[in-house]
Amino acid sequence: MKVVLNSISVVMKVFFGEYQNSMDGKGRMIMPAKFRDLLGERFYITKGLDKCLFVYTEEEWIKFNEKVKALPMTDEGVRRFYRFFFGSASEMEPDGQGRVLIPASLRTYGGIKKELVTIGVSNRIEIWSRENWNQYNDESNFIDNELAGRMSELGI
Repeated sequence: MKVVLNSISVVMKVFFGEYQNSMDGKGRMIMPAKFRDLLGERFYITKGLDKCLFVYTEEEWIKFNEKVKALPMTDEGVRRFYRFFFGSASEMEPDGQGRVLIPASLRTYGGIKKELVTIGVSNRIEIWSRENWNQYNDESNFIDNELAGRMSELGI
């Protein structure tokens, strides 16, 4: 996405869309082509919320880290937060075919066996097992209640 602000051209990395794909027997997946261009040569993957995996560009990973570093380490919840997101993180570099090896511990956390769904969520990518994604999307009244309430809070 390209935005012009006061005659200054700014390129924003915005991930969106849903892609169905799968892993090979070695635990590798092919990152969707539309995401590869925005991710760059190096990116980061870690545990996410709701039993999915979060994928960040190097730039977003640095921003995330800076925000977390500002939190007080004396708070037990902050220490848990650090361990959850950073303890499981891996630096990724796709091969020539755009494949990345998802670490076994992250595959286990996300319940990812073979079939998966990769979605763009603004500044990050989420990788879901297809089963978890379908279950998450089937939760009744999610859109009508919770999401509508959040949109209202944001004035959308």
